[in-house]
Amino acid sequence: MAANSRQSPVIIITGTPGTGKTTHAEMLAEESPVPLKHVNVSEWVREKGLYEDFDEEWQSYNVDEDKLLDELEPLIVEGGVILDWHTCEVFPERWADLVVVLRCDHSQLWDRLEKRGYPLKKIQENNSAEIMEVVLDEARTSYPSEIVIDLKSEGTQDLEANVARIIEWIAAWKKDHSATSIGD
Repeated sequence: MAANSRQSPVIIITGTPGTGKTTHAEMLAEESPVPLKHVNVSEWVREKGLYEDFDEEWQSYNVDEDKLLDELEPLIVEGGVILDWHTCEVFPERWADLVVVLRCDHSQLWDRLEKRGYPLKKIQENNSAEIMEVVLDEARTSYPSEIVIDLKSEGTQDLEANVARIIEWIAAWKKDHSATSIGD
């Protein structure tokens, strides 16, 4: 599937749990100059049974990645999708037009995860992952550097600035791709 045949981009918004992925994705879908479908991957996994089992210790589903990718593929072919998930390396490189990695100060992240009622072990693991830049490293090793952006997500001001920046990117993407399709 050629990304340049899509009418709208595929954007992956990723980051450690608690960095604001869903809030960013919802606001972006609402304000985007092109129609974008927000797919909260964690919810899809639960709702569509795209998991092998539930890990009681970590309070999370063990995702069946093959089923997940098969379920998402038809949406991706059409374009106009925001994939919102705590990991990105499972998605094929050819799917992504933009990969946004949201980052947050680890002490603020800790507070957010506590408020969600996460078990201490899960808070510690996610906090360590944020400090060690695990998701950012994953994005940088999985996708071309020119499509990966790292954005701070610590408050409303960051949220608004980040969404505005992504909207500017969408407008540029749309302009570039409409020029490409005219010349085809």
